[in-house]
Amino acid sequence: MSFRNSYGWLDRLLHRMAFATPSAQLGFADLERKLFRRELDGVRADRPLFVTGLPRAGTTILLELLSRAPSVATHTYRDMPFVLAPLTWGRFARRFRKSGAPRERAHGDGIQVSMDSPEAFEEIAWMAFHRDRYRGPTIAPWERIGDDEFASFLREHMRAVVAVRRRDKPTAARYASKNNLNIARLPALLERFDDAVALVPFRAPVQHAASLLRQHRRFAAMHDGDDFARRYMAGIGHFDFGHNLKPVNFDGWFDGRDVSAAGDLAFWLAYWCATYRALLRAADHARLHLLSFERLGAAEGLRPLAAAAGLDEADLAAHAALLSPAATRDVDTSSVPDALLDEAEALHRALGERCLLRR
Repeated sequence: MSFRNSYGWLDRLLHRMAFATPSAQLGFADLERKLFRRELDGVRADRPLFVTGLPRAGTTILLELLSRAPSVATHTYRDMPFVLAPLTWGRFARRFRKSGAPRERAHGDGIQVSMDSPEAFEEIAWMAFHRDRYRGPTIAPWERIGDDEFASFLREHMRAVVAVRRRDKPTAARYASKNNLNIARLPALLERFDDAVALVPFRAPVQHAASLLRQHRRFAAMHDGDDFARRYMAGIGHFDFGHNLKPVNFDGWFDGRDVSAAGDLAFWLAYWCATYRALLRAADHARLHLLSFERLGAAEGLRPLAAAAGLDEADLAAHAALLSPAATRDVDTSSVPDALLDEAEALHRALGERCLLRR
């Protein structure tokens, strides 16, 4: 989806207003709870599903699959830009409801999106409460989530998302998000939300790192030509690529590095190792499930996925055609140290042994 082609001047004005005033968004959210108290009283949003992992691991298509289940509610593009007050904005925006044919998203990876597609907007809530964590060149992992006010706000926000989706999907009862930055919070997130389930895809390391590098270059070029695109992505908490890049500094892996090195494959492979090494330490958690990107498309993989997510296998199987792993590409690794390649392959084998989807 091209930012240049998809957002007119009024859309851009609304986005600038929404992103420039997080405190106002929080105020709207508080007002929404009063205005829609009766509607919200009938919503619980128990057992939320958190899809997370490094980008390019299949998190988007996994959320798309889960969103097709009758009980699952997610953010959609319709919630933009006043994401923290989805009921209020949804009622207002219905008067100007857009449809239109799906378009390829900005990643250029063939995934088609429309106004009703699920999307990753949850980080806006985290940013509204924890602005200081985003000021430096990296994002530090959360040791714990001890802010009771924020935890209560996020739970209430889950209820609001379920409530707004019920207007078109009456069976919606469970919140699901795809938030790649939740990798910085596992298992603290699961400790704080003790009924939640985390689904964490991973991918063969060299293929994954190469995909990350391609997207970084793509978004850097996009940001060079369109400052609104850069500010839009930063405003929704996407610090994955381009001039917005802020890696999660797992175990200090980024210390002594600079984002200028992100133009090299070795940078992304080192990031991959740091990320999945940290996630592997948490792999014994009963509600954290690792999923192989390469095995996700196998029909026999849907039974354990459905069981882990607490969903009906038939509901997922009906949309199994969505799952088609990206094609393997030739990758030149001659510039990558052998020790880093060996570490990545060893980690990948260890992840496979803990994977929910076995061969």
